[in-house]
This record gives sequence, C-alpha cells and structure tokens, in this order.
Amino acid sequence: MHSTNYDVVVVGAGIVGLAHAWMAAKRGLRVAVLEKNSHCTGASVRNFGFITVTGQRAGDTWRRAMRSRDLWAEVAPLAGIPICHQGLIVVGQRAETIDILESFKKSDMGEHCSLLTAGVIRERFPEIRGELALGALYSPHELRVESKDAIGQLAQWLRQHLNVDFFFGHELLDIHLPQLRTANRIFQTDKLVLCPGTELNGVADQYLASHNLTHTQLQMLRVRPNNPIRLQAAVMSDLSLVRYAGYTGLNCHQHLLNRLNQEEKACLDAGIHLIVVQSQDGSLVVGDSHHPAQDVEPFAQESVDTLILEQLCRTLRIDSYQVTQRWIGKYPVGRSDTDALVLAPNAHTRVVSVISGTGASTAFGLAEEVMHQWGI
Repeated sequence: MHSTNYDVVVVGAGIVGLAHAWMAAKRGLRVAVLEKNSHCTGASVRNFGFITVTGQRAGDTWRRAMRSRDLWAEVAPLAGIPICHQGLIVVGQRAETIDILESFKKSDMGEHCSLLTAGVIRERFPEIRGELALGALYSPHELRVESKDAIGQLAQWLRQHLNVDFFFGHELLDIHLPQLRTANRIFQTDKLVLCPGTELNGVADQYLASHNLTHTQLQMLRVRPNNPIRLQAAVMSDLSLVRYAGYTGLNCHQHLLNRLNQEEKACLDAGIHLIVVQSQDGSLVVGDSHHPAQDVEPFAQESVDTLILEQLCRTLRIDSYQVTQRWIGKYPVGRSDTDALVLAPNAHTRVVSVISGTGASTAFGLAEEVMHQWGI
C-alpha cells in the first residue's frame, strides 16, 4: 500500500477543513486534505455563503467572524471567488425590534454599524418594503459569496497555487499517529486536523461522543423575482433577533420574543428567521428554518417553505416570483454556550467542529487559532 509523508493532514474538505489547509499551507507546510466524497456535499455548499459578523455571539465567535471576514476579503480575489455583495441590513418592523437594534448599536459590537430611520430606508433602499419598516441597522462588515461554487474554487486554488494535495474518495478508517490509513493508502504525518462537519459517526466519534452532538435541519430556497430587484446588502428582519446570540443577550430581547410568540408563533415553532442574499444572476437565496434532527431527513415541508416566502414578501418589494430550487441544509449542534469545539486529545491532533450555523463566518479565524496553538 502506497505511503506519503505530510506535515499536516486535514480530514474534511468543507470550509473548516479548507480553512485549516490554507492556514497550514501559507505557513510553508506540506498539506494533504482527505475527503470521503468525490467533492464537498455537506453544510458548506448548502448555506447562504454569508460571512456574518453582526449579531454573532459576543467574545470568541464575534472575534473569529471579524477575522474570518478579513481573511475572506484576502483570499476571494486570489482564488477568483466573486464577492456578490457586502453589508447587512436588519429591518425592524416592530417597535421592540428597534429597541434591540438601538441597544446593539451602543455595544462594542455595534461600533461601526449605523441606525437608519424609516425615511432613510424608503429613500435609499427601494427594494425594502419601507411602508412596513420602522427603522433598520446597517452593518458594513458582511460579505457574501456563492458557497456552492466558492468551496470548489477555494480547493482548486489551494491545489494549484499552494500545492495542497487533495485525496477525494478517501475515507479515513484508522488513526495511529504518525500513521493514517484509508482503504487504499497510508499517510504519515506529524499533525492531524479532523474536521468532521456533519459526519458525527466516523473516526471523530471517539472524540465527539461525550459532547452529545445532534443535527439541525434547515429548509432553504432559491427565488427569482419576476420583476428583478437589486439587493444592496444581505437582509434580515425581526425574527433574526430572537435567534442570534449577539441580540438575544440584550435586556430588551424578551419583549420582542413575547410579541413574536403572539404574532408569528408558526414561524417560531419552525425555527424560521429571514435571511435573503443575492447571486450574480439576480436570483435570491432565501431561508431558513431550523428543525432538530438526530439524522437529517431528505424531505422538506411545503408549509415551512410557505412561511419563509411570506416573510420574504413582507420584507422585500417582491410581488411575484418563481422558486427555482429547494434544498435541505444541515449542521451539527451541541452546547448552547459555544459555537465551536476545538479539542486537543493529544499534542499532535486537533478536532475542530463548528456546532452552529457559523462555519463560513468563523472557519478562517478558527483555523488561524489552531495554527497558533501549535506554534506554527
């Protein structure tokens, strides 16, 4: 059986794995990436491609998101990854939402954000239903890439320009460092980074089992408005403020939650909050719902999609549209007080699992930290 030596072997070719491959390769190390599938098919290609900073949990998550945003801005032009748009508008349609946005603006995380009046929204953002908006928060931080394309583009750039070796169709079966074994190859390495993503039952199970991880299942759609609109930034609305930890930690959060329980209970029960981003072809990626799942099912519920689309039409000036794609997303979840696990079972191994929907937003910052921990 053929054997190859590497300084670092990364298992998993999703965004978390690619982030670690980049951080290691840019430091001059010889890197291999193992991926059991023929290409990335997991959470990394099913999300919004939205690098979200504003509203992330205060502390590590927000800091990692800020750093990851800068690293995305660095690597995207190098890898030929288009930035579809920048920034975020959180539209407030209830007085309780405006209270939260004003409170957030006063926090350290809101330093570079702006509060917009209803008049400014109507004047500057015609794509938003200004007649239903009481105000908004604008953040300049966010970036949006087309995730279904960007993951492959990033892998191709790592292969061509940083000499990272990719082994697709190679599932890691056994770990006895410095030796790793797949079905048809032996790898020798001093450092191993396991990035299992949603694969909780593979070789990483021995490290993750005690953390009792499960899955969140999402429903998402691609929508083409019959009358084209242009988003100047990503858009969220009231429901987002009761899901993102950067807002739910504010004292005024409970007032909005109480009102939404009266007016939007079906959405809350389905875990729906509105995110809308735009692709280069003008279509919109819209979502999403959140459903706890031990194993992710392939079946979507039309009633949930209907609720999501109702929120879209309530927030943006869209009167008619075509749904061109529907899909199921997924990501692992665990403890409620953190968004990522970075485990060090020994000096030579790191197990990195983003246990929230923040993989694209925080992976580069996480990977940089792992390299720093190793003194690289």
